[in-house]
This record gives sequence, C-alpha cells and structure tokens, in this order.
Amino acid sequence: MKIPNRSSLLQDIGRAVFMMAIAVALVLTTRVALAHAVLVHSSPIANASLQGPNLPISLKFNSRVDATRSTLMLTSPDGKSTKLTLDAQKSPDTLTTQASGLAAGKYAINWQVLAVDGHITRGQIPFEVK
Repeated sequence: MKIPNRSSLLQDIGRAVFMMAIAVALVLTTRVALAHAVLVHSSPIANASLQGPNLPISLKFNSRVDATRSTLMLTSPDGKSTKLTLDAQKSPDTLTTQASGLAAGKYAINWQVLAVDGHITRGQIPFEVK
C-alpha cells in the first residue's frame, strides 16, 4: 500500500474543502431564489385611518408575483367581500388597484399571491375609512 505524501494529502483536503464550499453556496443560492413572496410595503398601511370615498391600493412584495393568479378582496364593514380588479402590472413585484365609493367604517384587504417559487402566500391589511 502506497502512503500519500504530505503535499498530496494537503491538496486532497483543499479540494474537498473547496467542493464543500461550492455545495453550500449552491444550497444557499437556491433557498434565496425560492423565497416566498413577502409583503414589504402596502398602501394603505395596516391599521391606517383614511379619507374616502376613493382609495388607491398598492401592494409591493420582495419577489415577483403572478398577477393573473393573484387576488385582492375588499371586505366591507358589513362583512361582504368584493374581488378587486387588478391593474396591469407595471412592476413584477407590485399589485395595484382602486377601491371606490367607500363609506365610513372598518375594511380589510385580503390578499393572496402566487410567487415565482410556486407557493401561495396570504395576508390581510385592516384599515378604516373616516
């Protein structure tokens, strides 16, 4: 049996460490690329108190969302939900629409989006119209 010399052994260890670093980098990169869509900004913001009767609505996410498979629902003070028609997407990470004719009371925007990773995320933005 041949005993490897010290130089050869150090080269083999160096290669193994390098390959391990590449594997770790690939795993971490894949996780970042497959992140769920997270709401990073909304207008209105949660628990805002606003003047009506017309309200522009904008939701910005941390990644692209599929507008054709995403929905925004407006729940009115009487508990009825209405699907809001989304505007054409100007930015792949943002959904916009408008709610009109809002009377005074407590409302909520219930959103559901399909992210590029294929996962659906949901949330709610409560607000009040004065």
